[in-house]
Amino acid sequence: MRSDPGVDLSRRAMPSELAEWMDEPCSYEEFRACLVDLGQLNRLTLSYRPTLAFLDRLVATTGRAEPLRIVDVGSGGGDMLRRVERWARRRGVAVTLTGIDLNPHAARAARELTRAASAIRWLTGDAFTYAEPVDVVISSLFTHHLEEVEVVRYLAWSEAVARRGWFVNDLCREVVPFRLFGLLAKTMRWHRFVQHDGPVSFRRSFREEDWERMLRGAGIGAAEVRLERWTPARLCVERRRGR
Repeated sequence: MRSDPGVDLSRRAMPSELAEWMDEPCSYEEFRACLVDLGQLNRLTLSYRPTLAFLDRLVATTGRAEPLRIVDVGSGGGDMLRRVERWARRRGVAVTLTGIDLNPHAARAARELTRAASAIRWLTGDAFTYAEPVDVVISSLFTHHLEEVEVVRYLAWSEAVARRGWFVNDLCREVVPFRLFGLLAKTMRWHRFVQHDGPVSFRRSFREEDWERMLRGAGIGAAEVRLERWTPARLCVERRRGR
C-alpha cells in the first residue's frame, strides 16, 4: 500500500516541521475533551498491554520485596497510570505512582478523571528536574512529541535515574495504521485535535533504525534493550536491570 500523495513515511517528520494542535495553546475545556477521546482510543487499541507486560516481566525478574516507585513522563490525562494502579492492585505489587507533564492542564484533567481514592500524584513540570528516587520510568505516546536530540536526552536521563528499568510505549511509523487511524477517528467523531493530531503523530513516530540511532546517541548499547512491535501500531523500547 502506498502512502497518500505528499506524505512520506520513509522518514520521520520532526515536530518543528509538523505541529500537533494539542501541543499548541488552547483552553482547558478543549484540552480535557481531547484527553477523554484519547483515553477511549487507548482502550480500543489495547495500548496499555505493552507497558503492563513490561511490568509483569520486571516484577518476575527482580521480585517485589520493595515498593516500585514508578514515574510516568508526559502523563497527559493519566489513563496509563490508572491502568498501572489497577495492575498493581490485582498483582499485589506495592507501588508509588507519579505522573509528570509540562502542560498545566494535564494535572488538573488527570485529577478530575481519577477516582478520589487513588493515591496517584499528578505533577506539573519538567521531568528532568524530578529529584526523588525512581525505580521505573515509563512513557506512552510521549517521545514522538520530541525532537530527536530531546529523545536522546530523555533516554540518557531514564537510564541514569531508573534503578530497575524504563519503558517507552509509542507508535510505529507505518502506512497502514496511519490510514486506518484517519478512518477510525472520523467514524468515532473524536475531538478535532485527535482527528488532526493522530496522523501527525504517526508521521512523527519511529522505526527500529531510529531507535537504534538514538540509543547509540544516549550511550546505551543495543544488547541492553529490547525493541518490540505490538499490534496495533506500537513500537516499544524496554530496558530492565537485573535480568
